[in-house]
Order: sequence, then structure tokens, then C-alpha cells
Amino acid sequence: MTTAETVLAALASRIAAALPPGAVFQRNGTLPVRIPATGAAILRDGEPGEAERLFSPPVWYFEHEAELDLVVEGGPEAARLEALDVLRQSVAEALAADRSLGGLVDWCEPVAARSVDLAVDGGDGLRGLEVRILLAYAAADSLG
Repeated sequence: MTTAETVLAALASRIAAALPPGAVFQRNGTLPVRIPATGAAILRDGEPGEAERLFSPPVWYFEHEAELDLVVEGGPEAARLEALDVLRQSVAEALAADRSLGGLVDWCEPVAARSVDLAVDGGDGLRGLEVRILLAYAAADSLG
């Protein structure tokens, strides 16, 4: 496995384990048709960015940005906001507990959260957050 895939798999595992019971997790998936009351999280691999090459020894350093979508639906607005905050807090605490993902990266940090509202025909709509996650790591080649 490449360094990039190892890092992304570890990030996915960390996030999936941190979610509240019943929440749906997918990596590079699509929005599920039915979202449980505790919400859903979709991790997208994102962009590894342009690698910085160090020559001695040869190492490529990446500042990879993965993307995490957190989504809740239905119910009163206060309940949706609370469920979304529980998802956000679960992810934040899981990443803060070990910023190196077990030594796989130099640094792992959620960078920003952008609020997103999605309209649904005949429904209350979806409330969500798009979270960028910075993963800083070194690899043995330019493909990560």
C-alpha cells in the first residue's frame, strides 16, 4: 500500500470509530438514501497537493487535504443542529487525541468547517458540514 492509502485508511478508521452509535460512515461514497437520526459521514480522499521534494535522502513531503462531509436530516431544526454538533465534536475529539494517526503523519488537523444546507423535495432538507482535514506526511516517492 502507498503511504497516501495507508494514511487515508487510518483516518477513515479513526473517524468511523468516533461516530455516535448508528451513524453511517463511508469512504468515497455517495449520500445514503436514508440518513439515521445520528447522521452520516462521508470521507473523500481529496487532494494530495504538490509534493515538496527533499534530496538527501530523497523524500516527498505532502500536505494532503482530505474532505469530510457530515450530514443530518429531518426533525426540528434544534435537533438537527444538535446532531450535527455531536458529529463535529466526535470527529474533533478523535483527531485531537492523536494528531499523528499513530505515527503515520507528522500532523493531522481539521482545517475548516463550512455549513451546507441541501433541499430535499417534500422533506425538511439536509443540514451538513464540509470539513477539510490537513494530513502532513512524507513518502518515499512522488506518488505518495
